[in-house]
Amino acid sequence: MKLRRLFAWVMGFAALAGIAIGIFFSWNLLHGKTGGPVQIVDATAEVVAHGKYLAEAADCAACHTAPSGAPFAGGLAMQSGFGTIYATNITPDPDYGIGRWTADDFWRALHDGVRRDGQQLYPAMPYTSYRGMARQDADAIYAYVMQLPPAKVANPATNLRFPFNIRLGMLGWNLLFLTNSLPAASVGSSPLWQRGRYIVDVLGHCGECHTPRGILGQMELSRPMTGFALGRFEAPDITPEGLASRGWTAATLRDFLDGGIVEDGSAFGDMHPVVMLSTRHLTPNDLVRGVKYLMGDTPPPPAPLPAAPASAATSPGRVTYVSLCAGCHGLDGEGIPNTVVPMRGNTTLRLTNPRNLIVSMLDGLPAQNFPHLQNMQTMPGFDDKLTDQQAAELANYLRVSFGGQKPVVTSAAVRALRAAK
Repeated sequence: MKLRRLFAWVMGFAALAGIAIGIFFSWNLLHGKTGGPVQIVDATAEVVAHGKYLAEAADCAACHTAPSGAPFAGGLAMQSGFGTIYATNITPDPDYGIGRWTADDFWRALHDGVRRDGQQLYPAMPYTSYRGMARQDADAIYAYVMQLPPAKVANPATNLRFPFNIRLGMLGWNLLFLTNSLPAASVGSSPLWQRGRYIVDVLGHCGECHTPRGILGQMELSRPMTGFALGRFEAPDITPEGLASRGWTAATLRDFLDGGIVEDGSAFGDMHPVVMLSTRHLTPNDLVRGVKYLMGDTPPPPAPLPAAPASAATSPGRVTYVSLCAGCHGLDGEGIPNTVVPMRGNTTLRLTNPRNLIVSMLDGLPAQNFPHLQNMQTMPGFDDKLTDQQAAELANYLRVSFGGQKPVVTSAAVRALRAAK
């Protein structure tokens, strides 16, 4: 009898929860809006300029602009383990963009993950981080984007597998995983640290890439900023300990976010547009604040680079390095300033996980421009030139000789990444 009564209670609670979710979803849809007047935003030049700065800090353009597409007109395909999600048009076009959205509609999307029509957004739009944004900052961004040239560009349909294509499921996801604030990735309490936390965690939403994800795509908030591979490359560990282990200091990290190139490497992959469209536009004071938060009020000392063992010079990977890499990177890994990154102390080689190194070797890297007329030349991929064993030997040589890491790369690891391309 007790078991039957317990079962009845559970079923009754489940039914009530289902009814509540249904009512909430129906309320959203009933209060959702289609059509309506085109919005005219009367904001001062000062507010619009501040909104532009905040939109850059929030890295809106990187996702909402497709390659060769109109700025902020959407269309960028974002791959996930559940299918493809496309960034939407956020220009003030009344038909395809947000030209009929009010400031309240815009705020609700950023804060609650709900579109103007009442449908749930997927967290590829990082409302999970933007939820901490101040309303006045959201209103300033709204004022800015509503001044952009309207782009009549239709939004591609999101293509997710069943059951993830049912937006109603996001109600349960939000109940489980949407929080009002994110755990700190470092320790601090100073005013610089607190402002930096807002810049990094909320506006910059850095954790959306750098925090590990669970089976349902949620950020694993018990391990903030400890690194994760959302795509081909891994977003590395950017906790104070993770940064220090690769030799980062507050000064080099600030220079990297400001310009994308430092002595120990350059921004590539998804980090390149982050620098070019977002962090390089931060004021010097906000860069200092962001770095203060990432490193903590009391940064750990940078780990020294161990000397390369003598055996590295006679390893099989050395022959491959001289044949394929030394022409650009130098016999001793010195590189070419503003053209080819040096190998010695390169932060990619100092990563514990060799994924980014292997992917770079197989796929290559495109030519990339940076501020102050700097650029990195194209790095060819060697997928068609190296066997799995040769690639593993080369990766181990690079990691041991220039990164102070152990020779743990196997041909199986290379083969797995080659197959996943």
